[in-house]
Amino acid sequence: MQIVGATDISLLSKVKSYYELLKFRLSFLVAFSCGFGYLLGNQGTIDWIHFFWLVLGGFLISGTSIIINQITEKEYDKLMGRTKNRPLPTGRLSVIEAKQYAVVIGLIGFGILYWQTNTLTVLLSIVSMILYSFVYTPLKRVGPIAVFVGAIPGALPPLLGWVAATGSISHEALIIFGIQFIWQFPHFWAIAWVADEDYKKAGFKLLPAGGKQDLNTAINIMIYTLFLLPLGLLPSYFGLVGITSGVIVTICGVLFLAQTFSLMKDNSRKSALKIMFGSFIYLPIVQIAYLLDKL
Repeated sequence: MQIVGATDISLLSKVKSYYELLKFRLSFLVAFSCGFGYLLGNQGTIDWIHFFWLVLGGFLISGTSIIINQITEKEYDKLMGRTKNRPLPTGRLSVIEAKQYAVVIGLIGFGILYWQTNTLTVLLSIVSMILYSFVYTPLKRVGPIAVFVGAIPGALPPLLGWVAATGSISHEALIIFGIQFIWQFPHFWAIAWVADEDYKKAGFKLLPAGGKQDLNTAINIMIYTLFLLPLGLLPSYFGLVGITSGVIVTICGVLFLAQTFSLMKDNSRKSALKIMFGSFIYLPIVQIAYLLDKL
């Protein structure tokens, strides 16, 4: 029987901690949106090797931003039940190790984009990282303005992908940026509603309309979700995709909007949770529908 030594266990624990620090699923979703923008903007034959490098670079830069966020919020994460077991609050990784990790994967990510894309894509990715890590993160303890600021880097991935494919920012690029930008508001606020108790412990102030779990906040969530209906039709209107995706996106938008009425009715955590999961489902379905309609 083979015995696993303490050193092996320690190494595996470190690897697992570095993996957790990267928040793989969130970084993957960012990379997916980046790839979506690239495929939507690409004309002619798709260069899949170029596509792979773009997605990898976007994934690593997203991971870098997330790690910086966790370094900044280490002490606050200790106060919240949902974050207290992360690698930094538990001491499984030191701040120095996290900083070194962020520098390494950040340099690799920016290096890949510089090598494989264009200057504008690299500049936009730098802006995205700065806004998320050094503006949005500290603003979370200031007020709901943080959601507006955070929605910008949150919506930049598809724009980055488009710019990587075309080399320019066009009205089509701004449309896909706008859809993801508006989507951030019901998404962020639903999460803030569900995690309100934890967020208050850390001093995070993300809910609108006085920061309360009430009808006013629910109405704000409903209004921004409503905006997604006309925005979702713009790609079809401008000929970027066909009418089929427009129909699918409208159906998804109506179903997403319907969830907000339940929240307006009962102001419950359960209804907010449904909106949160609905936002997770809405965006990838919409993006896949656009891609299938174009390809």
